[in-house]
Amino acid sequence: MNKMDIGWIGIGRMGLPMVTRLLEAGHKVRVWNRTRAKAEPLAKLGAVIVDKVEDLCSADVVFAMLATGRDALDVCFGPGGLAAEGAGKVPGIVVDCSTIGVEESAKLRQKLAERGVQYIAAPVSGNPKCVLAGKLACVASGPKAAYDKVEPLILAFAVRGVAYAGEGELARICKIAHNVFLAGLFQSLVEVTLLAEKHGVPRHAFLTFINNSVLGSIFTQYKSPALANLDFATTFTIPLLKKDIDLGLDAAHRLDVAMPIAAAVREVVQTHIGAASRQSNPEAYLGKDFAALIETMALASGMKLTPDNVAMPSGLELSEAAE
Repeated sequence: MNKMDIGWIGIGRMGLPMVTRLLEAGHKVRVWNRTRAKAEPLAKLGAVIVDKVEDLCSADVVFAMLATGRDALDVCFGPGGLAAEGAGKVPGIVVDCSTIGVEESAKLRQKLAERGVQYIAAPVSGNPKCVLAGKLACVASGPKAAYDKVEPLILAFAVRGVAYAGEGELARICKIAHNVFLAGLFQSLVEVTLLAEKHGVPRHAFLTFINNSVLGSIFTQYKSPALANLDFATTFTIPLLKKDIDLGLDAAHRLDVAMPIAAAVREVVQTHIGAASRQSNPEAYLGKDFAALIETMALASGMKLTPDNVAMPSGLELSEAAE
């Protein structure tokens, strides 16, 4: 598997540590990013930075980690794309780790198949720190033979494992459902944390209790420092969270699945986004981590928050030390 010619498109917050994992596992990777400077740190680890998407057309497998389905369609079929009309050689397999809609993914699959390219949808669960700490997980769907070829590569960055969901776009609905659950879980965590605080319980104390209980999880633990200390360094923005909730609600409407909790959380998220217009720097406000939702809910509860300024473990430290 080390002999596979690997390409990678998209070096953002997630792409950078994911490629780092591949390189540290001994794989050779060629990388393209729209802003070349963001990919340059990978050159020190052995990656080859290419100038054009079409420089990856000869790869056995090309991974993509992009913001939207439109971006994925563009890098595949836009001018100079991986499988653009008139292109000569095309990759054998495209593995898309982005979170995009089911219909967008199906369109990608169909168009790539017409060019003889096998397509694996492989969205991931976790943030950049999770990647580096070996806590990232992945769900995949597509042709089983193609999946079997790329599974060892995925496991280089998704150390917790890959769940093969089956053919077609099943991985997409898994990831969308996952992120809708994340939104609802986080909203509930924020509400009860504020309830406890308004009764006089420090946020860090309540969150420590939750994390030590049967309700604690990797997720509640690694979001606890942000909630306790109001540290909203970005791992996943609120507009991106809203996009995923909308994808989930769209799927629910098509399938007649009742999702009243998701619908309510969507309106909370929209309230936070709507408040951006009243900020001095709306772009920076919306660029914060989604943990900043606690400020919106505190405002609705008549509370003004201050940081606890208490060191709290994220649950990732032991994993980082063990790597």
